[in-house]
Amino acid sequence: MKATWIAKFFLMGVVALAAIGAVTMLLWNWLVPTLFQGPIITFWQALGLLALTKILFWSFGKGSYNRHRPWGYRWKQKWENMSPQEREQYKARMKEKWCSWEEKQPNSPNSNV
Repeated sequence: MKATWIAKFFLMGVVALAAIGAVTMLLWNWLVPTLFQGPIITFWQALGLLALTKILFWSFGKGSYNRHRPWGYRWKQKWENMSPQEREQYKARMKEKWCSWEEKQPNSPNSNV
């Protein structure tokens, strides 16, 4: 029973990948040569383009990057519970720690040299 579900899932994945590759190839070959005088691509090149876009633009996790930051909620709660004076002190400490390079540059408009 379990092997049947695995086989069906695998088969549906292969069919979905083939369909997405075919649609990518057809759209590319319909638009790019006409609009940009680009090359006509094959099915395998279309799958390669999909893999490249996956690497460059999509996330590899289970959803977007912003959803999987457990510290984000805690940080937001902490920030909201700070008084305005505590926030300003925190900003000043972060500026000292992370923005001190601006002061060390000799041609910087913020430097006193």
